[in-house]
Amino acid sequence: MEDLVNPWPGRRVFLTGHTGFKGGWLALWLAGKGALVRGYALDPSTEPNLFTVANVGTVLEDVRGDIGDLAKLTASMTEFRPDAVFHLAAQPLLRRSYIDPLATYSTNVMGTANVLEAIRKTPTVRAVVSVTSDKCYENLESGAAYRETDPLGGHDPYSSSKACAEIVSAAYRSSFFPPDRFSEHHVALATARAGNVIGGGDWSDDRLIPDLIRGFQSGEPVLIRRPNAIRPWQHVLEPLHGYIMLAEQLLAERSQFASAFNFGPSDEDAWPVGRIATRLAEMWGEGAAWRLDDQPGVHEAHYLRLDSDKARKVLGWHSCLGIEAALQWTTNWFRLWQHGADMQQQSIADIAQYEQLYASQAPVHPPQQR
Repeated sequence: MEDLVNPWPGRRVFLTGHTGFKGGWLALWLAGKGALVRGYALDPSTEPNLFTVANVGTVLEDVRGDIGDLAKLTASMTEFRPDAVFHLAAQPLLRRSYIDPLATYSTNVMGTANVLEAIRKTPTVRAVVSVTSDKCYENLESGAAYRETDPLGGHDPYSSSKACAEIVSAAYRSSFFPPDRFSEHHVALATARAGNVIGGGDWSDDRLIPDLIRGFQSGEPVLIRRPNAIRPWQHVLEPLHGYIMLAEQLLAERSQFASAFNFGPSDEDAWPVGRIATRLAEMWGEGAAWRLDDQPGVHEAHYLRLDSDKARKVLGWHSCLGIEAALQWTTNWFRLWQHGADMQQQSIADIAQYEQLYASQAPVHPPQQR
């Protein structure tokens, strides 16, 4: 894939979910590329949170709103007149979906439909990346890696809501933004499916890395459920880079990219939960430890893997941070935060170093502490 000249300076980007973990990192990255970003989201769901700690609000226009409120969402989008839309707002936690399934479906399914409906009413939009999850597939736990053409499904409310969001997006693309009629509507809509992301600034409840970091900081052994479960771990900057690359192709009016894309790590980075916990504890030091939770609770998939050949071959994207480096970058970020560092500057520096690593294909080392 040929390199594109940076299309972002002066581009207007509407980003849902900017107060969340992935959304905050994406906002910093896009603003650093020169984009004018308006974020639309609810208040941060945890304290502390990346949005506050990294001062994300200083790099964008911060609008608080619910994607369930179609009138407010549409007014905010149409008034801003964006060129591109990244949709990341979601209820992102599997176990929470068992507690409140209706809210999960409302946010992840109807929220996605509302975003797409607002796009229909905003004539300036040219590129749309709607982010779902690797959990959208009908996971038979066969050991095979899932491709974009594999059946969608979901055992639990969260997973099935992400499959539904994919179906809604595909229906809007077919009905209102068909790629073969791009010259009529000028909107290219793609979806993105990523694996388990890790990185500095994630304080979400009921996620492995945040739970471990909280436990390490408190000096208490962390309870781990299903240590043998295997997940496709990757640093948050890996899929975000894929989302940006995908949007760049869509902005270049290459409607052949208006489809679904997987952004997952290499097979060797699909580690069991217990191995992740042990390695992070070793990196953290200070007697950090974990122990088995004998009450694992609700159903969760044992094995899940993504096939990202399409992103590699069609888009030219690839993973450049292995899981060891991803864990070290994450550990360093939280250590620096503990010591009062400027976390916006550190996050921006991490993004810059990631871009350099990606461009050079040099051996990956942990980021320098600044």
